[in-house]
Amino acid sequence: MGSTSVEGRHGRQIWAARGALAAVAVALLLPLVQGGVAGMILLAVGAAGVGVTCAALWWTLSRRGILRVAAALLAVATPAGVVVLFARANLLWVVSVSALLWGAAVWSGRYALRSTGLRQGRLKEYRTPPPLHPFLLLNPRSGGGKVERFSLREKAESLGARVVLLDPEHHQDVTALAREAVADGADLLGVAGGDGTQALVAAVAAEHGLPFLVISAGTRNHFAMDLGLDRDDPAACLDALTDGVELRVDLCFANDRPFVNNASFGVYGAVVQSPGYRDDKVGTALDLLPDLLTRQRGPRLTAHADGTTFTDPQAVLVSNNPYHIDDPLGFGRRQRLNSGRLGVLSVKVDSALEAAELLLDPHGFGALTAHEVIIDADEPRLQVGLDGEATTLDTPVRCRIERRVLRVRVPRERPGVPDLPPRLDWRRLRKLAATVGRTAVPARSAAGRTHPDKPARRDNRAA
Repeated sequence: MGSTSVEGRHGRQIWAARGALAAVAVALLLPLVQGGVAGMILLAVGAAGVGVTCAALWWTLSRRGILRVAAALLAVATPAGVVVLFARANLLWVVSVSALLWGAAVWSGRYALRSTGLRQGRLKEYRTPPPLHPFLLLNPRSGGGKVERFSLREKAESLGARVVLLDPEHHQDVTALAREAVADGADLLGVAGGDGTQALVAAVAAEHGLPFLVISAGTRNHFAMDLGLDRDDPAACLDALTDGVELRVDLCFANDRPFVNNASFGVYGAVVQSPGYRDDKVGTALDLLPDLLTRQRGPRLTAHADGTTFTDPQAVLVSNNPYHIDDPLGFGRRQRLNSGRLGVLSVKVDSALEAAELLLDPHGFGALTAHEVIIDADEPRLQVGLDGEATTLDTPVRCRIERRVLRVRVPRERPGVPDLPPRLDWRRLRKLAATVGRTAVPARSAAGRTHPDKPARRDNRAA
């Protein structure tokens, strides 16, 4: 029964691979069959239009005054002009159908490669007794007032937690508050706030070997997302106080400052330092980017990552475990939180052509993983964005990762993290599509047969 099921599933994957390749073939041939040579010329014009649009976007970000206005108009006019050309040639429907076929090919290809695609690293769960003296810090301003909207204080106190509500009008040292709580006997530390605040308290929890509770009451909640928590209902995170399990995840530091997501150097680090950034993010970025991208302002960076050197990049992002950049649907997510490796993304763009290449091919990023990253600069102090919070650190900045030192307590019942979309490998799709008959059964099904001298291992989850 099991073998039949495996063969049936793999058979569907073979046909999905064939369907993907067929859809691609039709999408490529349709413009030629319908429009002839003129159709192919228009497709070339459309491809050139994409490149011009990308270049115009670069000029829009890196120029000021009339040049910026002209570039912005070009970025809008170019795709509009291409659409008009296709419409006048009565080929707009061909482009639309081809686009739908490409979409179908991508969907079928991902389905076909699902069993061999990139999977979310499963974090092992540890069953531990509930805390007796949990301590929680709640920021009432986070996420536009989620603390009050979801009655987080009331629910936490009803579950036996000691709660401190941060004062939005006065700066409070959350690290000192967490240390005081530990001295008073707290056996769990938790935060409802942004990722920057989460990181500060997480470092105290890791230092004392205490479990840490993430309450998804921030604006973006990237850390909560990669932990598989419910970002739509932060109150559900409090269920971990009574019915929870622990996960062991990595914690990172830039010099002595902790971060759970990433540390950003260069362009973004300088932008978030601006006094007007919080009130007008777009306006502030547009005002600063021309000088930062053309290196008329800001430090000259050099990044050293386990023997690899990036010279003079405009931006460097060091992350707690690498981000998935192979596919837009998974961009900004991490496959794992416990690999013990830093992710490194370096961006160096010095022309409109390089900008177009980078936008059209995300693999143009200088991307790798490392155990340690050293960021040096021609200035004694660097503006850095740590989990989205602005700070300044002495150079050189040493980024390091401590593997599985953070005990994160999460609810036993939670949404979880969906698998990352598999990377489309057309060569593998062609091989899969050419598979015939029983050779389609994956090797692991044969490897998984019961050894004649050993009893079969029972899968408790299936039972």
